[in-house]
Amino acid sequence: MAKAYKITVANTGQSFMCSQDEVLLSAMKRARCGPIHYGCFGGGCGVCKMKIISGDVKFVKRMSREHVTLEEEQRGYVLICCVKPLSEVTLVECKK
Repeated sequence: MAKAYKITVANTGQSFMCSQDEVLLSAMKRARCGPIHYGCFGGGCGVCKMKIISGDVKFVKRMSREHVTLEEEQRGYVLICCVKPLSEVTLVECKK
């Protein structure tokens, strides 16, 4: 059985559990925890962009550099459809 981690959305104070085998966006959608913004689920549309303020993730899909630059990635920005947790994670919604 895969390990699950607590994922917290700092903007709302909500949290949900995410298996190490599941991308963050899928778990967020399943838990109906907000803010839930998504489009393609493939890393290309940029709608699910959030910032990781604590915790570790692994990339399982390529993110579009049109939506997350290398500089942004280095500052913690990710498309949550492209990452799985390696620890407890705290996210913050990107303001549009």
